[in-house]
Amino acid sequence: MSDDHSPLSSLLWNFALLSFFTIGGVTAALPEIHRQVVVVHAWMTDQRFADLFAIAQAVPGPNIIVVTLIGWEIAGVAGALVTTMAMFVPTSVIAYVAGHFWHRFRYARWRILIQAGVTPITIGLVAASAYLIGRAVDAGVAAVALTVVTGAALTLTRLHPLIFLALGAVLGAAGLF
Repeated sequence: MSDDHSPLSSLLWNFALLSFFTIGGVTAALPEIHRQVVVVHAWMTDQRFADLFAIAQAVPGPNIIVVTLIGWEIAGVAGALVTTMAMFVPTSVIAYVAGHFWHRFRYARWRILIQAGVTPITIGLVAASAYLIGRAVDAGVAAVALTVVTGAALTLTRLHPLIFLALGAVLGAAGLF
């Protein structure tokens, strides 16, 4: 843990700024969230961050749940509220205001070009998040192989992701990880 006795102001400031990196969802901001909570502030370990991400992905609901869990881990109920609101409110207000403007120019060339440029950035941010989480939890050759096979199969086929979750559970129960 960090020596910051009351991390709420740091959580508010960091997560409000990070909310602007959530193009494509909160998953796109995970590398920077990780850097802030694990490296910069030392509020938790790599493994705990990965655990919270896994919990957030296992429950139904939006991906922003990971932010709520991180806030809870760092500062309890107040931390959960601060991180969730800091990630949600600034971009929601901007999206509401900009949405009207953006829709009005839906056929403008500059808008089409901006969207074309943001798409690969979003894909890169999400890929960086996948790499970060994978690095934190893949402890052995078997885990790395399963991650690579799962990623390739989900990219190249239409197989349902639950098949791979079940496979991972069976292999884990068998003691292969």
